[in-house]
Amino acid sequence: MFTDNKSLPSSHCLNISALSQLFSSTTNSYKYLFFSALLDILERNLFNCGLVTFRDLVVEMLANAWYPHVFFKLSFGKQDKISLKLDRLNIQSEKKAITRKDILISILSHSNVDDVINSLMFYVPFRLIRPFFLEELKGAKDANINYKMIELSRDFFEKKKPLYCFNSEDYKSIDGVIIHPEWINYIKENFVILKGWVAWEWLNYMQKNNPNTPNLARKLFPLVKRKSLVKQAKYWRLILEKESLTCIYSGHILDKKSISVDHYLPWSFVAHDQLWNLIPSIHNVNSAKSNNIPATNYLEKFINLQHQGLMISHDILPKNKWLKYIDCYLTDLKINEPNDLLKLEILMKAYQKTFKPLISLAEIQGFSTNWHYG
Repeated sequence: MFTDNKSLPSSHCLNISALSQLFSSTTNSYKYLFFSALLDILERNLFNCGLVTFRDLVVEMLANAWYPHVFFKLSFGKQDKISLKLDRLNIQSEKKAITRKDILISILSHSNVDDVINSLMFYVPFRLIRPFFLEELKGAKDANINYKMIELSRDFFEKKKPLYCFNSEDYKSIDGVIIHPEWINYIKENFVILKGWVAWEWLNYMQKNNPNTPNLARKLFPLVKRKSLVKQAKYWRLILEKESLTCIYSGHILDKKSISVDHYLPWSFVAHDQLWNLIPSIHNVNSAKSNNIPATNYLEKFINLQHQGLMISHDILPKNKWLKYIDCYLTDLKINEPNDLLKLEILMKAYQKTFKPLISLAEIQGFSTNWHYG
């Protein structure tokens, strides 16, 4: 990750200063998504494509925006319309099957995205490369910027070497960009660094629009695969071997051989698998609960079950192993001493203090609350 634009690799023939200013004036997500899409398309084509169409760029932009919008309900900004565009495509019902970007791109490629192209490509491609022509654009009226950019990027393509020019001199006929060959080489040589840079800029922008969202960095990009909960399941099975426990949702006695590990606050909100948010449940509960947040009356039962687990694990596990398991409790629930986890009153207060603002935020972001089983 980068903390400033000085981290971009230098070049003897390209204007890296202009590149570093691509996101200097942004009021929405479009520039970040556009440039990131450009990088992804180049990589997928093995840096062997000069012309990139607006349609391909828009499909890639929508695919990159899909994950934070559909899975995590993040805000892209008050003026931003990208989430509205995604919703209007009416493919929300398929979201459970779309966990891979290549599948999502295939679906979007066969969707009618003409309206999105007309909307998103009206300004973004022309304004993104504005830093390459700051002197030439001084005093230019905003209404004329797009036309000026077409002319300047074409006339100075070899002299000033902007990131790209457009594939037509006629504004109405433009439907793609032609990336400068020297920029393609630069991107190829420094791809990982550039992806890290745009990811950092994108994270900073999204942080401003989602200031209280936990684990934001993990919610901006698709995960290749969800992590296994084998370790967490093993913890609860060890406990169930020593004492009988009851599912807080169904009231059924839990069988260590057939438990599901349930995220009390849904994974799609917290984006982690920390033990303090996980409890055993029966399979039917886990599938029925989905991404909903349990009703308030379940919280005390949840904390009591966590307390039972901590008490039993403290008695049966070697000290070093127990301390390793409970480290996340201490850090995330802001409890100072390991033995304080064994005191129900302290644990109850820590959970309530932690969960109350998180549940309120989840509700604001659109997660369903007050879920009951059965």
